[in-house]
Formats: sequence, structure tokens, C-alpha cells
Amino acid sequence: MTNLPDVTSHQNPEVHGVLDWVGMNGITVPLQIDDSKQGECHIQARVNTYVNLINPKVKGIHMSRLYLALSNFFESQTLSIGSLTDFLSHLLDSHHDISTQVCLNFDFDFLLKRKALKSDNTGWKSYPSTLKATLIDGQVTLELGTEVPYSSTCPCSAALARQMLQQAFSSDFADQNQLNREDVEKWLLSEKGSYATPHSQRSLAKAWVKLDSSLAHLPLTELIDQIEDALQTPVQTAVKRADEQEFARLNGHNLMFCEDAARRLKLALSQHSEYADFWLRVDHLESLHAHDAVAIAAKGIVGGYNAADHC
Repeated sequence: MTNLPDVTSHQNPEVHGVLDWVGMNGITVPLQIDDSKQGECHIQARVNTYVNLINPKVKGIHMSRLYLALSNFFESQTLSIGSLTDFLSHLLDSHHDISTQVCLNFDFDFLLKRKALKSDNTGWKSYPSTLKATLIDGQVTLELGTEVPYSSTCPCSAALARQMLQQAFSSDFADQNQLNREDVEKWLLSEKGSYATPHSQRSLAKAWVKLDSSLAHLPLTELIDQIEDALQTPVQTAVKRADEQEFARLNGHNLMFCEDAARRLKLALSQHSEYADFWLRVDHLESLHAHDAVAIAAKGIVGGYNAADHC
């Protein structure tokens, strides 16, 4: 058989130098992940895989080794904290002669079936998520990120709407010294009862958490639940009128500027020791303005996430 030329092995680079990361982006693979609440969940991930290149005279890394290792390893294994740690070592071993560190990024849509607020309806919600794993200087770091949509109603707008409602009520009943309860209830149920309404908008909460090394399972569902429980106004799937009414009630009881939402999330994530560190961002996709309102916060530990990270 004719030997095929191997440029990577037999040619030196034109310019010598070390490189921080070299690899591939957007490798699509089917996976099963080990979620702490849902158990094994099927996902389709887009994977980025990198190693560093420490030998300045080597022309390139072994790209095919990274690809084949990724495809073969997870065909028969569930993506868990343990298997991911083992896989990082396996990737580094495949490049032991030219690399000392490795990085993996798994981007995927995580589906959860969610129950309606009041009715028996259920529906699927998609949460864009990322799992990042690095092995640097013998130290494994695992980070989990997700994005959660919710509704936010502006407290200022609510106050302005209440004032206009009060003024409309006073005007309509100005000539009555004694108010009849039935007349008031009838007025409230008429279109005049919504003389002015506060503006609200679909909003996004993004969070990154650095996982404690003692965890056995990936806490993705837990993280999503913690975010939705803190904000109280998650977007819904299939709804009936009773669900929509309850959603309106929750929005009315949880008026939030972006600062309020960010503080709620910071408090909630601070209470979970399984997160060695965290970073969060909320975006209120304004219905009043053409621009958005944003708040960002980090846990605030020395050497941890900086508020400017992931912006």
C-alpha cells in the first residue's frame, strides 16, 4: 500500500511558537447526561474541544484523535461528572507529547416537561445550556451554565397605572357621596377597571456555576428550578384561562426591575454550597424602550468569577 504523506508529522511550522488552544468547534454528538433530578436524559450537543500546543516546532495537533475520541467515548457512556473527568484525562493522554491541558464545551438545549400553574396541562420548555470542563495543571474544573426565560413587570409602570386607575375611579364616582359595592365591583370588572395597565416583558436569566468537586451528578434541573423559584414568574407552555389568570397574579405579586431580579438570584444561588462560585445576568427585553435593561452579578470570591465574565 502506498504511504500517504503526513504533513503534520514531517514538516516544521514556518513560524515557531506555542499556542494556548487548538481544536475544533461545533462537533455534533448525541449524548445521555446524568442529571441529579431527571436521571439519564438524551440530548444532542454541539461540542468544542481544544488542547494547547506546547512544542513550538510541531506543526499541528492530532485533530482526528480528538474527534474520534469524542465520538467513541460517549457512544457507550453517560455524560456524568465522573465520566467527564476520565475523558479529559483520556484526551490529554492522546496528545501527551505536545499538550498539557485540555478544554471541552458542550452546548445543548435541555428539555423539561413543565406543568401549568392551575390546569392539568403540561408542555416542554427548552433551556439553552452549556457544560464546560477543563484540565489544567492536573486540576479539573467543571462549570454549568443555563438560560431561563421569565416574565417581568415594571414596578414604576405598575405604580403609574394604579394612579391613573385611581384617578379614573374618582372621576367616574365624583358625584356619589355613598358608594354602592355592586357599582364598584361592576366598574372594576368593566374595561374601565383596566384603564391603564403596567408594561411587562419576556426576560432572560443566565447563570454560570462552578461545581464543587464532591458532586456525584450534574445539577442542571436543580439549577433551573432554583432560578425559577427565586423569580416566581417563569414563562408557560400550554395554558387555559385559569393558568393565564394565575400568571397575571404572579406578575402582580412579583414586580421587578432588573436589579430586583438579579438580587433575588444572587441570594438564591448564595444559599447552595454545591456551587463553589457563580455568575449571573438578567436581561429585561423592554416593551417600553427599544433597548434592554441588564443587571450582572458574581458571587464575589477572591480569584472567582468577575462581573465582566461572560458579558
